[in-house]
Amino acid sequence: MSASTADWLTIPDLVEVLNLPQGKVRRLLEERILLGTRVDGVLKVPAAFLLDGEPLHDLRGTVVVLGDAGFSDDEAITWLLSEQDSLGTSPVEALRSGRKAEVRRVAQALGF
Repeated sequence: MSASTADWLTIPDLVEVLNLPQGKVRRLLEERILLGTRVDGVLKVPAAFLLDGEPLHDLRGTVVVLGDAGFSDDEAITWLLSEQDSLGTSPVEALRSGRKAEVRRVAQALGF
């Protein structure tokens, strides 16, 4: 699944897809297990941040690395969804295919 700007999920979408109460979905966002941003005033999460009906397991640690590198949540989402020459794909697609260590190495190199 490729991450395009059309593939965004709202909180109610996430409640349905994850089969969790809204409070638990919001907790996933607060704990940065999922990352969301406001799109047209509505909090949304890229669909690519889910895999097999669950939050992408390796996302949280990567978000922490990006935060340590000085990225805001919005900047982290943009980086995760953007094609990176060093990976040959977007970081989120690399994470989805099991390339966690490689993605985090690239993310760490972005820091100061």
